[in-house]
Amino acid sequence: MIKTSLGEKVFHSLNVTFMILLTIAMLYPFWYLTMYSLSDATLAASGGMFFVPRGFSLAAYKVVIGNVSFLSGFRVSMIVTVIGTILSVFFTATTAYAISKKRLRGKTFFSFIILFTMLFNGGMVPSYLLIKDLGMLDTYASLILPSLIGAWNILVMKSFFLGIPDELEEAAKIDGANDLTIFFRIILPLSKAVLATIGLFTAVYYWNDFFSTILYITDKNKWALQAVLKDIVSNASTALQSQGISIGYQRNVSENTVKMASIVVATLPILIVYPFIQKYFAKGAMIGSVKG
Repeated sequence: MIKTSLGEKVFHSLNVTFMILLTIAMLYPFWYLTMYSLSDATLAASGGMFFVPRGFSLAAYKVVIGNVSFLSGFRVSMIVTVIGTILSVFFTATTAYAISKKRLRGKTFFSFIILFTMLFNGGMVPSYLLIKDLGMLDTYASLILPSLIGAWNILVMKSFFLGIPDELEEAAKIDGANDLTIFFRIILPLSKAVLATIGLFTAVYYWNDFFSTILYITDKNKWALQAVLKDIVSNASTALQSQGISIGYQRNVSENTVKMASIVVATLPILIVYPFIQKYFAKGAMIGSVKG
């Protein structure tokens, strides 16, 4: 049995205490707005800390979800997030795998081009003009394609691929496998951790992307959820009136509770997905960041 000194016990105790306080500091803001959104508007306005709802009420959520644009925004965000994430992970993986191979001609040039985009980009106006000239304004493509491949994601995935032994591919080639077979049947199954990590990063980005909708979409029926929620928050009183909510019912809801409910609704899908890929996340982030 390993004995620990008094100094080590004190250090571990302080370390555990610090981590508990840090966890509370990170979780409490989300807990606060969740409890606030579930509270009666009049009681919530008294301020202070929230550990449980004050006068439980779902009025704010009825305002957010009952908005006519909410379902269309949710549908658009789901389509963009699912399609964008799948395409992004696929193209990121194929690009990263290609530049991780020494036999690729022009590997240094391609790596430089990718790295260059991390430091410099065209800017907002050239990006808008490019999307306009390509005829992609008011289309889902304008929400997906501009962010399809990220240089940082490619470098992380490339570092992961460099950690896979070349002997594995050589053995597969001896058995008759070609490059596509090796990539799809050997490399990708071994890369679940980094694929899940990059997939989560990309999904969170697409789900939270607000600016692309404002920049490229003018048709409100094609707005992503974040833009719809922003519109609801900015016009909370109008939203109440447009839904025919009675004055008596409006006493249970306020602009602040609507704002809090909007944030919870926008965050909830990512929180639901995260536990299913959490076991891959830490491993993928650490390995992809350290090696190479």
